[in-house]
Amino acid sequence: MKKATAIAHPIQGLAKYHGMRDPDLRLPYHDSISVCTAPSHTRTTAVFEDRAEDVYVVDGEELDGRGYERVEAVVDHVRDLAGTDDRVRLESENSFRSNVGFGSSSSGFAAAAMALCGAAELDLSLPTVSTVARRGSSSAARAVTGAFSHLHTGLNDEDCRSERIETPLEDELRIVAGLVPSYKETEQAHEEAADSHMFQARMAHMHGQIAELRDALREGDFDRTFELAEHDSLSLAATTMTGPAGWVYWQPETIEIFDRVRELRKEGVPVYYSTDTGASVYVNTTEEHVERVETEVAKAGIETEIWEVGGPARLVDDHLF
Repeated sequence: MKKATAIAHPIQGLAKYHGMRDPDLRLPYHDSISVCTAPSHTRTTAVFEDRAEDVYVVDGEELDGRGYERVEAVVDHVRDLAGTDDRVRLESENSFRSNVGFGSSSSGFAAAAMALCGAAELDLSLPTVSTVARRGSSSAARAVTGAFSHLHTGLNDEDCRSERIETPLEDELRIVAGLVPSYKETEQAHEEAADSHMFQARMAHMHGQIAELRDALREGDFDRTFELAEHDSLSLAATTMTGPAGWVYWQPETIEIFDRVRELRKEGVPVYYSTDTGASVYVNTTEEHVERVETEVAKAGIETEIWEVGGPARLVDDHLF
């Protein structure tokens, strides 16, 4: 056993998953596709030690409750794979604000899975590591394989794993991240997704949506790809808002960004909005137009960052402890 540190980038959902068939193994009802966003990242260091108990620290705060349980599910699986009873010390830091709709759980569990497998000296492929990360967050599976990735649904680790999709859009895409602070509880939204009367309608169109999106990515068709992502954001919100809790995550600033994006499109700018289960907005455009798009989003008084496509989770040498 050794100390290992990993970096992973968070994901922007394009064809987003909603609801879990198995909440323990975190098996989703349907496939999903996302793109990793860089330079935003999570850095995680892990080590197996002869100590009394596991300790997990995220952004300087020691985890307890549900946060602890989710990390423990990943750790226990790695312990089983490695055949060890050693306890774990794990520390993690995010380079971006968490819990505002920018995929911190995806990069967090992807970096944790990669670091834990490295510390346990397991020689696993990235798709196999994605099945480890999935036990913390289904989105984390796609953060492991990086860039544009597809998580396949299934009832076991052989089927429910992530693969990278090769596409010429990796170099072209730029993302203006519009930060709209608003607390969200994604896990509970997934738990009640199937109770929405819109859920079966969403399920019915997801198979075709995935096929269309994969084809658009293979062809390098920017407009088709991100128009699909924009419409999927609306479908996801409709399902979330019609669940038992009736959650509406969007804020007035969210809608203002939508309106500004639509106005830019009328002027011929290739630009599309996308949201996950949060108020913050990903504004997808090209390198040629990104400065103009950021200026327009920032006019709404919204904090912005410019991101590009991030690669797969990877081991690095600079440890957190």
